[in-house]
Amino acid sequence: MSADVRMAVRSTALAAAGLSGRVVGRCSIDCATRNAMFHLLTSHFVGVDGATFDRDLAEKTAVILLEDQDGGLRGFSTLLVYTTGAAGRPATIVYSGDTIVERGWWGNPALARTWIHAVQRLAPYEGADVYWLLLTSGFRTYRFLPVFYKSFYPRFDEPTPAETQALLDAIAGEQFGARYDRSTGIVRFTRPQALVSDLLDVPDGRLLDPHIRFFLERNPGFLAGDELVCVTRIREDNLTAAARRMTRRIETD
Repeated sequence: MSADVRMAVRSTALAAAGLSGRVVGRCSIDCATRNAMFHLLTSHFVGVDGATFDRDLAEKTAVILLEDQDGGLRGFSTLLVYTTGAAGRPATIVYSGDTIVERGWWGNPALARTWIHAVQRLAPYEGADVYWLLLTSGFRTYRFLPVFYKSFYPRFDEPTPAETQALLDAIAGEQFGARYDRSTGIVRFTRPQALVSDLLDVPDGRLLDPHIRFFLERNPGFLAGDELVCVTRIREDNLTAAARRMTRRIETD
């Protein structure tokens, strides 16, 4: 982590309906917090092992912690922020790693608010090429893209532009090597993390959502932990109205 990033990542809480989100430097995660994160992940995914979790965490820049009023960990997301010229031009990448919110807190806006806050501080996007690299094996996570961004790929209603596809292929290939299949846009890890069985079912009503139908068609191996690679440009004019409301709320808190 650079000195500038260390200075930017300080413990700032954003409260949202009973949860507080904090953005902290990865190096500040103590053993108790690490163990709580690991326990939370294993309660929602199968195939999680401690060595892989620790290795993944060690590669990250920062961590979002979601805590209840008693300080109990209810969710987290790990982030890696880096610059690359893999696509032939400089770009800043915000890569989301392990991300989970305890089921009883689904729908709470704390993760979204804190994630937007983290990106604003770690990767200021005014006049810069900043992209969110998202891997997802679950339709709920994929659904964050249309909620907060106007343009993202892949998506159901338009093909991925050639320039965006080249960027996606370049950064996914750089990050995941042979585990990334360019023909499908899928990453298959040697030790995949699949959702626990009761989280794999898609409620009938959700199938009416074209974004969710697209995700299920594009990533049929999600049942086994296959990850769909997605990318969106992070900039003001790509934010939806919902994301802009989040941003305004953060600025006034």
